[in-house]
Amino acid sequence: MHGEFQTPYFMPVGTKASVKGIDTERLAKMGAQTLLVNTYHLWLRPGHELIERFGGIHKFMDWDGPVLSDSGGFQVYSLQKIRKMNSEGVKFKSHLDGVEKFLTPELSIQIQEALGVDIAMVLDECPDATQSWQKISDSLDLTLDWAKRSLGARKKGTAVFGITQGALYEDLRKKAAEELGAMDFDGIAIGGLSVGETRDQMYEVLNYHVDHLPKDKIHYLMGVGTPEDIVTAVSEGIDIFDCVMPTRSGRFGRAFISGAEPYINIKNAKFAESDIALDPECDCMTCKKYSRAYLNHLFKVREMLGPVLLSVHNLRFYLSLMERIRASIEVGEFASLYQKETKRWQDYRKNKK
Repeated sequence: MHGEFQTPYFMPVGTKASVKGIDTERLAKMGAQTLLVNTYHLWLRPGHELIERFGGIHKFMDWDGPVLSDSGGFQVYSLQKIRKMNSEGVKFKSHLDGVEKFLTPELSIQIQEALGVDIAMVLDECPDATQSWQKISDSLDLTLDWAKRSLGARKKGTAVFGITQGALYEDLRKKAAEELGAMDFDGIAIGGLSVGETRDQMYEVLNYHVDHLPKDKIHYLMGVGTPEDIVTAVSEGIDIFDCVMPTRSGRFGRAFISGAEPYINIKNAKFAESDIALDPECDCMTCKKYSRAYLNHLFKVREMLGPVLLSVHNLRFYLSLMERIRASIEVGEFASLYQKETKRWQDYRKNKK
């Protein structure tokens, strides 16, 4: 393991060995501890063999901290129209050049170990939550079988996390947690959320499902979400998060901020002459140096610096939130932080109606 990390923690997403627009030196300075990369994308380009020849993902992307790799399961889910699945694995055509590929649980682990990541995820199927109980159950059986095969394929001592599925069915979620908990995983992730269900449905699953998970293993909620989602999930017992939201939002002009408004769109005309910082309470480079007017101008003239500066701020905002969460837990004041943050988002939604 390339160092340690404190939890609860949010992982910046570096899908293709790069957090969009932000170099690793700046990520370290803003408080990032662990980064996430994606097995599917790095397998297709530049290829895990090349990265292995370069000394592994850490040297390739110049990152000294731990790296966790997603298995490619979600990408398989998103390629439903161009893939065929069976018990052995999934056959699909590359979105880059149309070349046919076949990904198995064993190959997914092999790729991740070649990348040299610290934590690898099992290959799973992420079914559409609207499907019937029987279809979700059959899908879960496949995911559990692939989980066993993934563990059996481990050769280098890489930490491996299992992934629960089961959509919105409590009995299937419980089954997933119990069977994965009986296997020799280093952590358990919750998959199949934030893929189309409502916020209330996601919170309902978290409310009962975390209690199903082994208490002695780390709990990882994949692909979630807003600051409100994060504090809610922490209150339920989640340890690790990842999401593209900070950088994706930054590229489109949305900034998460302190105060009554949880976020603003810096492209709005009302900010064209605003001389205040993006978030006066934030300590990031963007907020220390630049006005809302300048950021508005960058987006208006389509300068690439605008999305970069907002992404820097959003990531620092998320990482700062996690720092405050960890500090509040240490002194027994997390409940107060949770109530304040959730109320802020609830009040904002009410006022917008």
